[in-house]
Amino acid sequence: MKTTFAVSVIIIIIATFAFAQSTITPAINTLSPAERSIAEARKTIDRKPGQFAGYNQLAMALSRRARETSDVNFYMQAEDALKKSFELAPQNTDGEKIHIWLLLGRHEFAAARDAAVTLNKKVPDDVLVYGFLTDANAELGNYDEAEKAAQWMLDLRPGNLPGLTRAAYLRELFGDVDGAIDLMNMAYQSTPPTEVEDRAWILAQTGHLYLAHGKASDAESVLQQALAMFPGYHYALGNLGKVRISQGRYDDAVALLQQRYHAAPHAENLYELAEALELAGRSGEATKAFTEFESKSLLESARADNSNRELIFYYADHAHQPAKALDVARKEFGGRHDVYTLDAYAWALHVNGQNAEARKQIDAALSVGIRDAKMLRHAGEIALQLGDQASAQRYLQDSTALTFPGSKQARAMPASLTPTSPGR
Repeated sequence: MKTTFAVSVIIIIIATFAFAQSTITPAINTLSPAERSIAEARKTIDRKPGQFAGYNQLAMALSRRARETSDVNFYMQAEDALKKSFELAPQNTDGEKIHIWLLLGRHEFAAARDAAVTLNKKVPDDVLVYGFLTDANAELGNYDEAEKAAQWMLDLRPGNLPGLTRAAYLRELFGDVDGAIDLMNMAYQSTPPTEVEDRAWILAQTGHLYLAHGKASDAESVLQQALAMFPGYHYALGNLGKVRISQGRYDDAVALLQQRYHAAPHAENLYELAEALELAGRSGEATKAFTEFESKSLLESARADNSNRELIFYYADHAHQPAKALDVARKEFGGRHDVYTLDAYAWALHVNGQNAEARKQIDAALSVGIRDAKMLRHAGEIALQLGDQASAQRYLQDSTALTFPGSKQARAMPASLTPTSPGR
């Protein structure tokens, strides 16, 4: 379960389904926010088993627990609760919203977009539905449509929390990382202190933004706050692991990413652990982890919720099987054109020697405005292979500046660059 734009949608649904807390006992106070919501929803069902609202509450609470734990089994339980809701009240609007959220959680973005378009016609002034439209279109790469939907959210309810988090994500994609951080800070200030997982999620995303901006110390600070607030939180562990990699503390990164993988044993998390092991010089462990990753990733490759982007980079950069990288990339590109998929597709084309088409795809990704060190490095290497040294130097300088801000490497890239063999 990746840290995608769709994950943030749960914040707005929580605001929509306000669960009563007045009857919480001291024992329940030791539970997580999602566990408390599950308990309250089940009490509602016990009191009124013939009403659909309790099942909607339970479905949403279970979905929230899925984000807390990264355990997709909670999504399946949510589906069961939602099915009961529709049995009691077919096509109830709240249930339809949760259905779209579950589609987003399964990464069925095209289906989620189509369902959100239909529901938007039914309830044209619903902020939540515009949130769904933003999420689905952003994941598909329809950024103009995503931006329009996010603006509707802010116009309908200025300063609303879910609108702020979506605007922040789009700001990042459009290259305004400072603006994205400001919006995330506003969202954090708007989140009640009792919603510790929501606040930890926002801090984890803010840490990602700081790191993307080359501010590792700021990233570390907010990520430590997130972990103090919600111990063992998998999103914060993953981003703090990336901070440690940027600091050259590879063994520390391995420890954090092992902890994250133990909490959230998904293929993409194993891939990042394998890369950290390789950086730490633990080649035997890295090889074993990469092999396990490949097996695990292939099992889910045909699903919408997959680790195909990581699989592309594995085949391109570690297994040195460029044809397999391109095969996976073409399949993924057939379903979505977001900047991260375009980057992976471009890199697969590059390692197969198709640099003209690779340049077209990486240019399309960067034209959105994103400032991502890895993408810029890919663009630089592709430009080198095409003999465009001016563009290559610019891209590689920009990539290095984001990775090592203010360092000698950022200030003094070589004036003349020589094409190298493909490398990540």
